[in-house]
Amino acid sequence: MNAPGLRERKKQRMFRTLSDTAVALFLEKGFDAVSVAEVAAAAEVSKPTLFRYFPAKEDLVLHRIADHEDEAARVARGAAAPLDALRRHFLAGLERCDPVTGLNDHPAVLAFHRLLYGTPALVARMHTQLERSEAALAEALGGDLEARLAAGQIIAVQRILALDNWRRIAAGERVEDVREDAVAAAERAFAGLAAGLPARMTK
Repeated sequence: MNAPGLRERKKQRMFRTLSDTAVALFLEKGFDAVSVAEVAAAAEVSKPTLFRYFPAKEDLVLHRIADHEDEAARVARGAAAPLDALRRHFLAGLERCDPVTGLNDHPAVLAFHRLLYGTPALVARMHTQLERSEAALAEALGGDLEARLAAGQIIAVQRILALDNWRRIAAGERVEDVREDAVAAAERAFAGLAAGLPARMTK
C-alpha cells in the first residue's frame, strides 16, 4: 500500500486538529454550550472551512471513533468462520483495554465516554454510525436478508457489551475487577449468537 501523499496527510492533520480542538472545548464547557463558530475560532479556521471537514457539529466528536465504523466488516470479510473471528477480535480488545470495548479507565477515555453517552445529540448521531457499521458488516456477510439480520444482532451485542463495561467503570469499578465478568459476558453473548445464526457464519 502506498503511503498517503502530502495533500492527504495535511487533510488528515486538519481533521485531527479540528476534532481535538472541539472535544477539548466540549469537555470543558459542555457540548451544547459551545458553538461551531467557537470551535472554528479556537482552531483558527473559518466556519465554512470547518463545515467542509465536518458537516455536523456531532461529527467533530464522532471522528474519534470513526475508524471503528467498518471494523466488524473488516474482521468478518473473508473469514472462514466470521462470527468466531468477531468473537476473538472482541476478546482481544478486552485484553488490551481497547476503549471501544468500554473496558478502559484512563481519565481521558472516561471523560470522552461521559461526553459521548451523556449528550443526547451525540447518542443519536452515534446510532447513525452504528447503522453504517451494521450495513457494512451485512455486506461482508453476504448482503442477503440473513446477513442483514445477523449483522444487526452482532452490532447490537457488541454495543451492549461495551456499554455495560463502561457503566461499571464509570461507576468507579476498576478494570481488573470488571475484566473477568466482561470476558465471561462476551463469551456467553457470542455463544448465544452462534446458536441462532446460520451455519455459514459460524463454521
